Amino acid sequence: MTSEVKVALVTGASRGLGAAIARRLGADGWTVAVNYHADSGGAAQVTGDIRAAGGRAEAFAADITDEAATAGLVGQVAERLGPVDALVLNATGPQPEVAVEDLTWQAHLDQLTFFVKSPTLLVQACLPSWKARGGGRVIQIGSDIVDRALPLMSAYIAAKGAQESITRSWARELGPHGITVNLVAPGWIPVERHAGLEVDDYRAEVPLRRMGTPEDVAAMVAYLASDQAAFITGERITVNGGHT
Repeated sequence: MTSEVKVALVTGASRGLGAAIARRLGADGWTVAVNYHADSGGAAQVTGDIRAAGGRAEAFAADITDEAATAGLVGQVAERLGPVDALVLNATGPQPEVAVEDLTWQAHLDQLTFFVKSPTLLVQACLPSWKARGGGRVIQIGSDIVDRALPLMSAYIAAKGAQESITRSWARELGPHGITVNLVAPGWIPVERHAGLEVDDYRAEVPLRRMGTPEDVAAMVAYLASDQAAFITGERITVNGGHT
């Protein structure tokens, strides 16, 4: 990465893991583009937190599953903050439980849209700048559910498995351009949308005997975005306390 100002675009960053990742990157000196779809208040809170801590951040509304919107998002970030150096693909959608007999092709497409289509569109939007400047970072947020193979979640698991596969393929293809591509696979990390859910049974299965935090995931993302990880690519790093 050659730009003096390091710019990170974090998708789905108005809450949950994305918000923690954005705050951590801001604390590490990155200029952060906080992407959100509908939660403008959450995005404003995250950008405000980063600025209050001495960092630089702006919020960007965009549907990261839409072709025109993704190209527009990357262009807006470049115009307002500078070209994207690190792309953190965190955004996700609903993950309903669906029995095999009720599974439809649309259910598969709904998951593939977030974990294959959207990453493809965003990487494509960043590639011209990365190739011209000789480097870039792609950090996908995956899931250890691919290993756990939970029942009723086959559409989600299939899409997450595809996400891991394209991570490895892109790493080999884009490596000659100085672009690294890695995936962070968290376990169950309780965030706002999990409020009220029972965690005791899950926690008892984790060797470290605690639930992970968004900050645990953010720390790994920050490392992969840093210069210290310049020779790491094509990797899937699990952050789940040894659960799998």
